[in-house]
Amino acid sequence: MYSESDIEAAVASGAITPAAAAALRESVAQASSTSSVDEESFRLITGFNDIFVTIAAILLLVAIGWIGFTVAVPQEWSGSDEESARRLAHGLLVAGALVAAASWGLAEYFTRKRRMALPSIILLGTFVYATAAALGGALGSVFSLANNDRVGSVVFAAIGLLTAGAAWLHWRRFHVPITIAALTGALVFALVSLFMAAFPAARDYWLWIMLLGGLSVFAFAMWWDMSDRQRQTRRSDVAFWLHLSAAPMIAHPVFNLLGVFDGQIGAAKAFVVLILYVAFGIIALAVDRRALLVSSLIYVLSALAELFRQAGAVSLNIALTALVIGSALLLLSAFWHNVRRMVVTALPEDLQARLPALDRAVVVTPRAAI
Repeated sequence: MYSESDIEAAVASGAITPAAAAALRESVAQASSTSSVDEESFRLITGFNDIFVTIAAILLLVAIGWIGFTVAVPQEWSGSDEESARRLAHGLLVAGALVAAASWGLAEYFTRKRRMALPSIILLGTFVYATAAALGGALGSVFSLANNDRVGSVVFAAIGLLTAGAAWLHWRRFHVPITIAALTGALVFALVSLFMAAFPAARDYWLWIMLLGGLSVFAFAMWWDMSDRQRQTRRSDVAFWLHLSAAPMIAHPVFNLLGVFDGQIGAAKAFVVLILYVAFGIIALAVDRRALLVSSLIYVLSALAELFRQAGAVSLNIALTALVIGSALLLLSAFWHNVRRMVVTALPEDLQARLPALDRAVVVTPRAAI
C-alpha cells in the first residue's frame, strides 16, 4: 500500500504528474466511500521493516545509554547526598549525550536517506529526551537544586529552551513533522518554568497554567492548519502532531477542575461533563481533528458510568457506558463528513474560510516527501 508521502515523492521526482496524483487520490476516496480530506491521514508505518528497525534502534540506544551511565557512575562508591546527586547528574550527562548523538547518527540514514516513518518518530523522541537529560545532568552538576525552587525553575527553563533549540536543529536537518510538536512542548515547558520562578505561588494554579499552554499549542496548530486548508503538504502533518499534543493539555485541566476524579460525581456534574464532551466534538468536527475527542474519552466514560450507576444499573454501568459511547463514536466516524458539513456551514463565512476545506481540490501542488 502506498502512502500519501510516497505519492508526493513520485510527483516530486517526475514519475507521475500532479494531475495523475490528484486523480489517484480521488479514485481511492470514491472507492472507500469517503472524502480523503476527512481521513486525517498521517504516515506512521509503511511495512514491517519499520517495526523491525524501530525495535533494533531502541535496543541499541538503551544499551548505549546504559553503558554510558554505568561507566560514568561506578556501581561501588560512597559519599554525601550532594556528592551522590552530582555523580548521578554526571551519569545523565554522559548517557544523554551518547544517546542523543547516536539518535542523530541513525537519523542520518533511516530518516534522511531511507525516509522510514516510525523509526524517524522514535529517533526524534530519543534525541529530544536524551538531549534534555544531558542538559539536566550538565546543569544539575553545576547548580544545587536542593531546597531552592526558584533556582530549580530557572534551570528547568534553561533545559527547555536549549532542548527546543536542539529540536529546531533537528527540524532543519530532517524535517520530521512531529519535531515541531516536540519543539513547542519544550518551549511551553520553559515558559511555564520561568513563570514559576517569577511567581512561586502560581504552583497552586498549575491546572490553569496547563490549560493556557494547551490553548496556546492549539492556536499554533490551527495556524499550521490554516496555511494548508487542503491538507496536501507537510504543514498538515505538523498540525496533526500539534493537535495531538494540545488535546491532553486542554482536556486534562478542564475535567480535573470539575473534579471528575475527586470521588463520586453527582448527576449535575456528570451532565456538565457530557455537555463539554459534545462541545469538544463540535470543535473537533469544525477543525477536522479527532485528538480532542480521544483525550476527553476517559472523563466522559467515567461520567456516563456514574449516571448509569445512579440510575440503578450498578452491575451493567460499565457495559452500558461502553455500548453508548462506542456506538456514538462509530456513527460519528461513519458520517463524519456529513456531520462536519452541517457544523461548518452553520459557522460564519469568514470562519469557514479559515477552517480545513470540506472538499479536496482536484489539482494539487507537489511537495517534497517527508
